[in-house]
Amino acid sequence: MPSSNATPQLHSAAFNAMGSRCEIQLYGPKATAKAVAARAVECVRALEAKYSRYRADSVTARINAAAGSGHAIEVDPETAALLDYADTLHEQSDGLFDITSGVLRKAWDFKAERLPTDEQIATLLPLIGWSKVDWQAPFVHLPEAGMELDFGGYVKEYTADCVADLCRASGIEHGLVNLGGDIHVIGPHPDGSPWQVGIQHPRQPNAAIARIPLAQGAIATSGDYERYMMVDGTRYCHLLHPATGHSLHPAFASISVVAARCLIAGSFTTIALLKSPEEPQWLSEQGLPYLTTDQQLRLGGSLETGVRASNTPTPMPSASVQ
Repeated sequence: MPSSNATPQLHSAAFNAMGSRCEIQLYGPKATAKAVAARAVECVRALEAKYSRYRADSVTARINAAAGSGHAIEVDPETAALLDYADTLHEQSDGLFDITSGVLRKAWDFKAERLPTDEQIATLLPLIGWSKVDWQAPFVHLPEAGMELDFGGYVKEYTADCVADLCRASGIEHGLVNLGGDIHVIGPHPDGSPWQVGIQHPRQPNAAIARIPLAQGAIATSGDYERYMMVDGTRYCHLLHPATGHSLHPAFASISVVAARCLIAGSFTTIALLKSPEEPQWLSEQGLPYLTTDQQLRLGGSLETGVRASNTPTPMPSASVQ
């Protein structure tokens, strides 16, 4: 535990992980904050390795390698909890949040700026469907060869929560965890003032369209700018419908949600965007504070009155919080 009479100093650790720029900012005696930050980075690395679909030794790879084999894979309690959560998200989203839909990346190459053919999508659709997965904890099996699970839709948010918990357990009372914009606030600045969380401008990289004050809890933002391509003047983003395989055109350019846990905030931003073409009001019925940016770049939502917005987007520093 940091000494109560020690002058708290801000220690920042910046690094890249999970395909994102990350930063951990902790207040405390220098040696303590530095040591805790190092353990926090190790935690991020460990969870990235455990659930990466790019590593042959990951849990994800073991599950996917057994697809169609008839052999179930036994998973540990942490993975079981994530699979249970995936089941809950699938139900709450009416099937739109589906961790088997990652195979669509084989058809959708957003760097190529070329739309997939109907034939490419049709080949992959039989491999999609959480309802097809044989999940009876602690055993999971994908019945069709070629099926895959992808934890990428929510493991980064889960990791932010785990790191924040680690920091608190190590005696840190003031600080935050920022994993590529998925943010968990451990506690306010030592003087009690909130962190000013920058919200990414959906159309201007490295710029913030608004700032939200946050002294505790978590915030996550999703948008149609994260992975996209422009084809014949139309924006096609990474939000793909698991039943059709086609890119959705969300009603909002971005959505930010505040919750007690980053996992919840991130899940609700994603579901809200997936539902927005047909149910743009869905998030307002869930009871969580939120901020929307529509396709005309107008701010809305329950947090609108509490944000610092500007007609001239402000630069987004390497860390999106101050």
